[in-house]
Amino acid sequence: MNYDPNKHHRRSIRLKGYDYSKKGLYFITLCCQDRSSFFGEIDNGENRLNKAGEIVKEEWEKTPLIRENTALHEYIIMPNHFHAIIEILFSKNHEENIGEFKSPSQTIGAIIRGFKGASTKRIKELYFSENQSTCESQFAPKHFSPTDKIWQRNYYESIIRNEKSYYNISRYIRNNPANWEKDKFNHR
Repeated sequence: MNYDPNKHHRRSIRLKGYDYSKKGLYFITLCCQDRSSFFGEIDNGENRLNKAGEIVKEEWEKTPLIRENTALHEYIIMPNHFHAIIEILFSKNHEENIGEFKSPSQTIGAIIRGFKGASTKRIKELYFSENQSTCESQFAPKHFSPTDKIWQRNYYESIIRNEKSYYNISRYIRNNPANWEKDKFNHR
């Protein structure tokens, strides 16, 4: 397919001029490619993660270990998407201790990019090691290949500006499994 700038343009969905490495709380949503249910299922309003979902959980929980200026708040891994509140505790300057690995970029975008990359790598390693031994996987869609994507390009974010917003978003995240049947991300 040839590139058509009228059709294939990429517009940023970020707030123009905003510094996403700035101290604050951010609500993020990441979706699986084609909204495929990679991470588990909802059973009677209860979230049941499969192995891929557990990998996503482990990789997300590593975030503050890699980026010391972050803290994790509410999050939920749904069958085909992920919601989280992440806090940037303080803006980092670019001076780091020599010999200590820390991410060079501390923006929300860099955090999400690192998380998506690490979780994708581990999920694909798991899928293809399991698939070779059993010829099928418990979590990947049929016809899944090594070049297929786990995550949809980009992500959604919202800057949390007050306590009421934080409370409402936290409640939304906690109640997401119970509301799965009505969820816009649910393939019915």
